[in-house]
Amino acid sequence: MPTHLEIVTIERKVYAEDVDMVIAPGSEGELGILPNHTPLLTTLTEGVLRVKRGGEEEVFAIGGGIMEVLPGKVIVLADAAEHSNEIDVARAEQARQRAEVLLKERRPGVELEAALAALRRSQVRLKAAQRRRRRDGIPLQSE
Repeated sequence: MPTHLEIVTIERKVYAEDVDMVIAPGSEGELGILPNHTPLLTTLTEGVLRVKRGGEEEVFAIGGGIMEVLPGKVIVLADAAEHSNEIDVARAEQARQRAEVLLKERRPGVELEAALAALRRSQVRLKAAQRRRRRDGIPLQSE
């Protein structure tokens, strides 16, 4: 019996489907959630969230948040989330490069934490897109 998964951000409901498994980036490492999992409330870190459904895998980039596991339902309240199909690889790569330049130059007025956060976000987005593209046999532009 599948589990119903909802991935929600403050802006929108990103995903709502019955799934066979959720693999989420927990604060203590990856968490695998199968149907009938013990109830759980945990924090999530920035990372790739994977969903297995009917032999297929869907990939999401999330910017951290909270996951609640209930009987028959998993709710992910994410700070930010996007399906790997929505990720513009060229934009994510440009964002990564801009963040790396900011970190190298260390100009006055540049917030170190903000530059590091931008770098992490772009890396997560690229990782999610790369995972989907490899699964689908589509090379990344840089490959």
